[in-house]
Amino acid sequence: MHDWLKEKVKLGRSDLFAGRLGLGSSYGAPARAFEAAYAAGCNYFYWGALRLPGMAKAIRNIVARGERDKLIVVVQVFRRRPTPMEKSLMRGLKRLGLDYADVLLLGWYNKPPKPQILNHAQKLREQGAFHYLGLSTHNRSLIPQLAKDERFDLFHIRYNAANRGAETDLFPHIPDDRPGIVAFNATKRRALMISGRIPPHEKRPTAGDCYRFALTNPSVDVVITAPSNTRQLHENLVETARGPMSRKELEWMRRIGDYIYKKKRDY
Repeated sequence: MHDWLKEKVKLGRSDLFAGRLGLGSSYGAPARAFEAAYAAGCNYFYWGALRLPGMAKAIRNIVARGERDKLIVVVQVFRRRPTPMEKSLMRGLKRLGLDYADVLLLGWYNKPPKPQILNHAQKLREQGAFHYLGLSTHNRSLIPQLAKDERFDLFHIRYNAANRGAETDLFPHIPDDRPGIVAFNATKRRALMISGRIPPHEKRPTAGDCYRFALTNPSVDVVITAPSNTRQLHENLVETARGPMSRKELEWMRRIGDYIYKKKRDY
């Protein structure tokens, strides 16, 4: 495999070093799939929107082998009030058998979190419940503003060949002392692979092509894959291991994205 899967990148201003392909739990892959991905170099475990048991079991197994310090465990919470937020985090840690999360991810904020949320999160961090704070958003324009707040260490954003707005309204505006950037929905819910808008004469991307497209952008540190079975995960690993895309490949992916987006672009 290409060294890309083994490579670890520093997540912005945190002290975390993550494999380029992160893992999401929401589509039900079994524990053995996540453990195989970990063995291949994937250490970013995003226990996110759906806290399914396959990832939980894999994390427990890896920790039982004495390798907790090699994992980056991201626990996402959606609660908008301090006490429910804390309870959601603590329930997640209990199910994983962990004393702390590496990242507490505030889920789906399209406006700045209220001060009481951030203040309580800081209190939980000081108590050792998590080490770094992240935020997931569909509102890209929010990030340059929040990136100035040193309490935020990383952000999860949507970025793919069809949804490329981050290239103009986010990436150029990230400060030099930047937070980590993790991309999700790289396949646009598989539309980049299966959409009927893709002409017959065009080669259809694989999921791995979609991940490679996102990772080739130097502003993206990690891209999330969320397989539903071991076969899918193996295919994603093999494809992503091919490394950065060439200029010709990037042009092809952008054409595919434009077929699906079906709107006039300014770039």
